[in-house]
Amino acid sequence: MTDFKNGYDTLSQAIEDLQSMGYTIDYDLVEDGLESKNLKKKWKAEELEVVKFYRFEGVSDPADNTILYVIESNDGNKGLLVDAYGADVYISPKMIEKLRMNDQ
Repeated sequence: MTDFKNGYDTLSQAIEDLQSMGYTIDYDLVEDGLESKNLKKKWKAEELEVVKFYRFEGVSDPADNTILYVIESNDGNKGLLVDAYGADVYISPKMIEKLRMNDQ
């Protein structure tokens, strides 16, 4: 199990540190899961596990909130999903459940 930090000051610091720990795939949110445009591959919600997440809140504008999800897939791929609150993407109920921010 990876020893994750409890928090980071900035999103860029978090991404840099997590990439150094092997979370190098840049995931994009799609309706029923995630995809990697670089790998030309998609994963369904049931193939993914959110192992940690970090919340970053905008200093001057509360609308600038972002969540960084640390995700592992069942085929051994590890990466990050940066998701701004209120994204205009339809997400399946299974994927919403995966991204639910429970204390982890």
